[in-house]
Amino acid sequence: MDNNDLPSLLLADDDEILCYVLAHALKKRKYKISVAHDYQSALSMASESNPDYAVIDLKLPGGSGLCLIKELLDLDADMRIVVFTGYGSIATAIDAVKRGAHYYLTKPADADDIVSALHSEPGSSSAPVCDKPLSVDRLEWEHINRVLAGNNGNISATARVLGMHRRTLQRKLNKHPVRD
Repeated sequence: MDNNDLPSLLLADDDEILCYVLAHALKKRKYKISVAHDYQSALSMASESNPDYAVIDLKLPGGSGLCLIKELLDLDADMRIVVFTGYGSIATAIDAVKRGAHYYLTKPADADDIVSALHSEPGSSSAPVCDKPLSVDRLEWEHINRVLAGNNGNISATARVLGMHRRTLQRKLNKHPVRD
């Protein structure tokens, strides 16, 4: 198979080591990979190469992965986009899907998980469902992110709604989500 016949994939994440490892693994799975480490580079590469797929991080230098979804879909409405993030929350997952993302994966996940997400059908019932209830810390983190999304990412407004000091809220947001 010629390299031009391979499906193309844009991988946008600021973690260079993760990108290197994932790009190598996805090349083995017969994808032509373009790697970007910030918002503007991802947009430039997408407009030049018109990839079939995109795997984008939620937090990119220069902009949000959520905003990048719309820009990528404006370039190609058929592009399948997977949001791949270490800061997963129900609020951002819903927002990503509403904006047009095909799937939402939280780190850690491997290349097989990504390929599976890229080729899954929207609304697939094969997605695993956890019967274990969320911890109180995880529920707090989810609630904060839901309120933040409702305030369009405005930290000060969210802090006022939650009755919390802005710096305290920023500290909570800078932490990784609580793992159950």
